[in-house]
Amino acid sequence: MTGRPVPWVLGVDSGGSGLRLALARAGGDGSAAAPAPVGTTACDLPVRTGPAGIEAAHLLELVLPRARSLLAAAEPDAAGKAAAGFRIDTVCVGAAGMATLGGELRAELPGAFARELGARRVALAADAVTAYAGALGERPGAVVAAGTGMIATGTDLRSWRRADGWGHLLGDCGGGAWIGRAGLEAAMRAHDGRPGGSAALLARAETVFGPVACLPGKLYPRTDRPAVLASFAPEVADCAERDPVAARVLEEAAAHIAGSAAAVCPGSEGSLVALTGGLLGIGEPLLAPLRRELAVRLPHARTVPAAGDPLAGTLFLAGRLARDALRLPRDPALLRIG
Repeated sequence: MTGRPVPWVLGVDSGGSGLRLALARAGGDGSAAAPAPVGTTACDLPVRTGPAGIEAAHLLELVLPRARSLLAAAEPDAAGKAAAGFRIDTVCVGAAGMATLGGELRAELPGAFARELGARRVALAADAVTAYAGALGERPGAVVAAGTGMIATGTDLRSWRRADGWGHLLGDCGGGAWIGRAGLEAAMRAHDGRPGGSAALLARAETVFGPVACLPGKLYPRTDRPAVLASFAPEVADCAERDPVAARVLEEAAAHIAGSAAAVCPGSEGSLVALTGGLLGIGEPLLAPLRRELAVRLPHARTVPAAGDPLAGTLFLAGRLARDALRLPRDPALLRIG
């Protein structure tokens, strides 16, 4: 690329609460750092999911005008250059549900971004992969994303491994919804007089939700049930210092999270582990047992701070791909290059 301007790359992070976009000049020095964005924007409307999965047309409807606005602000004469060549060299879309619901995106987005933005290449990634790229770049290891749910993703740079992320009914063990549900179960046990109950968690549950005998009628019909359960996780953490039942819930959560990390982390010495996600904000009541569990289960690995978030991960992937230097493994469902 000697003698040519460093190309523009676009990152798109699409999740359940909306999407975010960032525009940058391509980087890619092999570190865990993503290219620095020159502009970002967001939309609080999530991309629709229909019978065929995530709707490509709706994603394009949300992304294209915002991408053009970012480019116009960064390079006011870009419109005049469009006729002479590509405008945005590489686009990376990271989406929740890409692995199982991304068929329409994989079929339609590469051609659409080529037509509309002049993109040479399009990377379509699961949000677990963009979380990994944002946190560790191209270094082998494991990344745990713990929020309402919980998923661990790892790679030895030859293939991807995934553990959990199966939703609050089948898994997400150790995540916010799991902790909240376990805490509320302990509250219900105390209400009934059964073993394993916690008077402290019962009092917190009644403060938050009202009489617990009415809780099933309030909880079961909710379409956002995982988020409601997860909202009780901070209450469990607040009780943990003085309540052994709450402390045990968080110790079990830490064991689940560390177990998922161990399931995906490469066995080679020097592998890295990064922890990401909003659940970590509940602090030491979870982090202290989690550090202990990781030390026991992954003695060969080193825990490091995450370098960036999933949006940074989309820029990292796009920047490396623009320079033909991407080392993370391709995968038909998790990381497809078009």
